[in-house]
Amino acid sequence: MRLLRVGPPGLERPALLDADGGAHDLTPVTDDIDGAFLAGGGIERARTALAEGLLAPIEIAGQRIGAPVARPGKVVCVGLNYVDHAAETDTPPPAEPVVFMKAPDTVVGPDDTVLIPRTSLKTDYEIELAIVIGRTARYLDSERDADEVIAGYAIADDVSERAFQHERGGQWDKGKSCETFNPLGPWLVTPDEVGDPQGLAMRLWVNGELRQDGHTKNMIFGVRHVVWYLSQFMVLEPGDVINTGTPAGVAFGANDFPYLREGDVVEVEIDRLGRQRHVLGQA
Repeated sequence: MRLLRVGPPGLERPALLDADGGAHDLTPVTDDIDGAFLAGGGIERARTALAEGLLAPIEIAGQRIGAPVARPGKVVCVGLNYVDHAAETDTPPPAEPVVFMKAPDTVVGPDDTVLIPRTSLKTDYEIELAIVIGRTARYLDSERDADEVIAGYAIADDVSERAFQHERGGQWDKGKSCETFNPLGPWLVTPDEVGDPQGLAMRLWVNGELRQDGHTKNMIFGVRHVVWYLSQFMVLEPGDVINTGTPAGVAFGANDFPYLREGDVVEVEIDRLGRQRHVLGQA
């Protein structure tokens, strides 16, 4: 199942896409796609309502698509989680996941304008597989338990300002939490439709040039390990988002790619999760 939110910022309405790509109004089931919806069995209720013909078809062409989950409680990120990305940054593969946070209000729609900060010289892109949590995860016993708490997956672009991140002292968060720095979506796709989360090709283009051409099989720490691991250090709540790292090809790496500038167009896609297209603006 593919869930999405449609409409202007702050006025999004929940919807779902059927197997043929037709959109249906989800408001008979919920006012929004958020932590309460996910924790309360909302996905199964939506599935049942669709099967029983209780969800009216709607037209979404030309409408804005919002982030598929209303503002999450937290956005947890794993850095240096692809072998090729660690290599291009001349960093040894970590022995344990590198964890940092992004401000929840960085989350915007998949096609919304991404704003370059006013003093930025090194705004960068990072295609990532995002996990959306559907049930509280606290001290999971094993990686096998992760499947029970994952509501689904989405595309994230973990936009980063590298000078803020690496040259201004302190922690990474200041280079990760600028406004609009986490386009998410277009859909929240349930695990049954995604299949193996370690079997997804992922690609990112800037102005039509392919920059990142990676695959989730190259994660150092896989999806289930990441969820289990994080649950040992924090409580993961329904609606929380986990960005799982990026493959090689970023501007901050062993290549000649330029950093992003106003007017650049970033396009992002992951198998079975849809596609983003956002234009860079200036804050």
